[in-house]
Amino acid sequence: MRVLFMCTANSCRSILAQAIFNHLAPSGFKALSAGSFPKGQVLPRSLATLQQAGIAIEGLYSKGNEAFADHPPEIVITVCDKAADETCPVYFGPALKAHWGLEDPSEVIGDEAAIEAAFRATLARIERRCQAFLDLPFATLSRTELKHELDRIGSL
Repeated sequence: MRVLFMCTANSCRSILAQAIFNHLAPSGFKALSAGSFPKGQVLPRSLATLQQAGIAIEGLYSKGNEAFADHPPEIVITVCDKAADETCPVYFGPALKAHWGLEDPSEVIGDEAAIEAAFRATLARIERRCQAFLDLPFATLSRTELKHELDRIGSL
């Protein structure tokens, strides 16, 4: 199952989600990330936060959602409020769409400790949601039930 995490810039929250999902996921599951208006670079703080948590950062880069036009995901999860309001690209076809809104830790104003704490908290919240996703009984869920579960997980 291919899951696409989308954000506007694809430099922070969607990158964190891609990395932690793939860190936790069993064989047969793969996360990707993209931005509707990609920044073109991943925030160094995002990469540092992942490394501090022992999560691989190889292969992470900022890209647009057109990168998946030839092989669309089964599920698209938006992780920022700006991307949640955008129309899912037509070429994502029948992909289920859910919104797991997260505050942007890169917009936190404060000292170094406050900013680092915001990134760690965001990563922890993403990890809880990804683990809840991976714990779902996929073999027994209908498409409608899966959509309901994805929406429920977005409130965790």
